[in-house]
Amino acid sequence: MREREAEVEDDDDDEEDEGRVAAKIGRGRAAEDRRSRHCPYLDTINRSVLDFDFEKLCSISLSHINVYACLICGKYFQGRGLKSHAYTHSVQFTHHVFLNLHTLKFYCLPDNYEIVDSSLEDITYVLKPTFTKQHIAGLDKQGKLYRAYDGTTYLPGIVGLNNIKANDYANVVLQAFSNVPPLRNYFLEEENYRGIRRPPGDIMFLLVQRFGELMRKLWNPRNFKAHVSPHEMLQAVVLCSKKNFQITKQGDAVDFMTWFLNALHGALGGTKKKKSIIAKAFQGSMRIFSKKLPHPDLTPEEKQALLVTEEYQEQMSESTFLFLTLDLPTAPLYKDEKEQLIIPQVPLFNILGKFNGNTEKEYKTYKENFLKRFQLTKLPPYLVFCIKRFTKNNFFVEKNPTIVNFPITNVDLREYLTEEAQLTEKHTTYDLVANVVHDGKPTEGAYRIHVLHHGTGKWYEMQDLQVTDILPQMITLSEAYIQIWKRQESDDDTNNHTGV
Repeated sequence: MREREAEVEDDDDDEEDEGRVAAKIGRGRAAEDRRSRHCPYLDTINRSVLDFDFEKLCSISLSHINVYACLICGKYFQGRGLKSHAYTHSVQFTHHVFLNLHTLKFYCLPDNYEIVDSSLEDITYVLKPTFTKQHIAGLDKQGKLYRAYDGTTYLPGIVGLNNIKANDYANVVLQAFSNVPPLRNYFLEEENYRGIRRPPGDIMFLLVQRFGELMRKLWNPRNFKAHVSPHEMLQAVVLCSKKNFQITKQGDAVDFMTWFLNALHGALGGTKKKKSIIAKAFQGSMRIFSKKLPHPDLTPEEKQALLVTEEYQEQMSESTFLFLTLDLPTAPLYKDEKEQLIIPQVPLFNILGKFNGNTEKEYKTYKENFLKRFQLTKLPPYLVFCIKRFTKNNFFVEKNPTIVNFPITNVDLREYLTEEAQLTEKHTTYDLVANVVHDGKPTEGAYRIHVLHHGTGKWYEMQDLQVTDILPQMITLSEAYIQIWKRQESDDDTNNHTGV
């Protein structure tokens, strides 16, 4: 009996010990919860120094694993544990509030507890903006100005991009594509491309992720500042293009656009048969008629004999395109009587004549010469024109300063379609939505872009961080280099461009 009583007493003691431990844990959790929800250091956060546009690297170890941002000075540090860089920084400078850049959780160091507070949501939104379907659907219907944390007002989408050194050639292309609605809407929702499977070791998908992040930052209505730095996007460009396009060296906007469109198309799983969002927005098709020419050194009799053979007969092929290259007439060599070079002008429809199916142009290769003519068979929803301003020879690059006269709205391209296509294509009228301009010398020079804001119907000029509104009449006076035209899908589209 005594033994049984002793056993019962032991059990009671065990239960009391367990109860004490549970109470201690409960008290610990309650204290932890109290600290988490009532952190005394939240008023030390300095939102004006926070900038999440740059690469997420520890400022000391340069590691990108487990990086935290100090919300008091804006610097990035690795780790949270004892002796880590973030912990040392918190003790040394008494900066206590940190944000994990991957999990988006806030912590107080050196006490090392998580902070739970709804007032910090604006910081996580700037780091990782998200868009609902309703928000995306209303982007082109309203022109509301938003106020950034630093007090400046801005229109989402019409935001300056920082020129880090000589990357304005890439900035204008990124800004042009960020104002193409189907492309923008696709990249604003990460779910659209998150599930795309790529082979292991493929780095090109990084381009898609970074472009999506940049697009969301450009259209973020709750930014802390009215400009964005494309640093991470450009680093992905340098890496994926194997350093063909650099941040520190001026490049050609058309070369960059060509590579960028094809790289995005491939990274999104697009092929010749399988269409990506790039192909759906920009891809049209054309017929190419090519005829081989005899060598110019041959005698007339030999040329006549060759022209009869099958090899020198005209051949037709079908081809797709993402943009159309327009050739300018050669600029005058001589000055006029006032000792000034007249800047020549040419109407847009003159240089579009290349695609009417009758105009022949000679193309020279290393061995052979061809006569080619082109005719369009399918027009895309968004048509890109590249006006060929630069010609390279053995010694230097020359720029053609010819100004192209073009209307901003109602450009009808029906006459450049084949007869069959003219019957099937309902809408063939286009309005300008973006115009990239190159100013200055061929190898140096600077780029700027004119963009139509769909919500307000106003035109804006962007050059690096500068954003100004511009009259539509001024756009046609510039040396246009790349243009994006939007197809009118209904009769209502003609009223969208105010001020024209």
